Amino acid sequence: MRTEMRRREFILTAAGLGAAVGLAACGKSENTTNPGAAASGSAASSGEVTGEVKVTFQQFGNSKVQANFLNGWAKKFTAAHPQATVKLQPITASENDYYTKLQLSMRSPRTAPDMCYEDTFLINSDIAAGYLTALDDRISSWPDWSQFKDTAKTAAQALDGKTYGIPDGTDVRALWFNKKMFEKAGLPADWQPKSWNDIITAAQTIKQKVPGVIPLNVYAGTGVGEAASMQGFEMLLYGNPTGNLWDKQSQKWVVDSKAFTDALTAYEQVWSQGLGPTPQQALAPTWTNTVAQELLPQQKLAIDLDGSWLSNNWLPSGAAPWPEWHTTLGNAYMPTQNGEGSGKVTMSGGWTWAIPKNAQNANAAWEFIKMLTSKEGELEYDIKNVQIPVRTDVAKDPSYVKANPTNAFFSDLVESTIYRPAYPAYAKISLLLQQATEKVITKTATPDAAAKFYTDGVIQIVGQDKTTTI
Repeated sequence: MRTEMRRREFILTAAGLGAAVGLAACGKSENTTNPGAAASGSAASSGEVTGEVKVTFQQFGNSKVQANFLNGWAKKFTAAHPQATVKLQPITASENDYYTKLQLSMRSPRTAPDMCYEDTFLINSDIAAGYLTALDDRISSWPDWSQFKDTAKTAAQALDGKTYGIPDGTDVRALWFNKKMFEKAGLPADWQPKSWNDIITAAQTIKQKVPGVIPLNVYAGTGVGEAASMQGFEMLLYGNPTGNLWDKQSQKWVVDSKAFTDALTAYEQVWSQGLGPTPQQALAPTWTNTVAQELLPQQKLAIDLDGSWLSNNWLPSGAAPWPEWHTTLGNAYMPTQNGEGSGKVTMSGGWTWAIPKNAQNANAAWEFIKMLTSKEGELEYDIKNVQIPVRTDVAKDPSYVKANPTNAFFSDLVESTIYRPAYPAYAKISLLLQQATEKVITKTATPDAAAKFYTDGVIQIVGQDKTTTI
């Protein structure tokens, strides 16, 4: 059982996230001899899988999709290994608070889970902080690893080339829109904007002709954490021809760019014209759940820039079942600023299963991870949680494509996708992005001033010599 161990002000040095949080953990005597080595002496010596496997993951609001999936596979695991048990430790918290609680727990053998759900954007920070253990020796004898796509493999690699997590799916981002509201506003049911201005124009039309709804949602601020960085700001930044956070050629972080200011100016347009949610709504830590589980199914939001997984909330097993979602909502790719390049932009992330260095039952945890990320496990999870497969055999399975009306649309976007520069400094830089957007939507800074705040912050984090302007 998770128990509240302590409450204190904690500044997260690895990720730069500050929050007052309670450490959720399971009390257990500390193994001071070899904390991350094995489940027990018998497991290490005889190959038997024994003991308890503690599994920590984030529970997203009322959604029980992952918890139900893990419960089902926990039963299969104990059936295959009668001397082992699985203890699920869900953390219901905002995105930033989940990362903080997880990192706090991993610091001690007494509180560390045996396996944990790691966002790919944070994994390098956790590797640099010494929280995770490399899995190379394990995957070298695991035939299934050859089925994983190379891009997915690199998402869980450190700068030293070692692998620290097994991915269970990826995602992309695009526009969701309410076709019924569009019909009322005289907008086409097959809407596909070709520029940022087309999106603003559609939102203005909705505001005028469909009163009482939020015309457009673009995530912003520190409350929703990485959603503001990735679903929101970066989808705009990378839609500019020169937009970038990291310059591969110079191996430096990009600062003081026009593209950055242009992206913040788009936020200013949305909020100054009353096209988005109120700042109070947008800054609430539960805003992402409110959007997915209330506003969209209740038809109070017209356009939402969001993730490919959103419909998992509306399935019969989801947090907000909504049978009509696929006939009510349409999808459009996010256009580049003025239709430049391919004309579309999307971002990919994803999550991995990792084993902390302080895990008490690493061998058994690895066996459970192999089950969860097998073809059968990932096919079930990717269908139920509306994920884009990272295994080639899952992606080719006909049941995956047929499982959801949006699977084909979002899978096709992968070829246009961009991955975050998930280096150790990214987590701190991501927080600066969130703060910059928050300053703009609350009108405490102009786009130019918020961009300067970001530039100054990046220089402070990485040093002037690790920055460049393009």
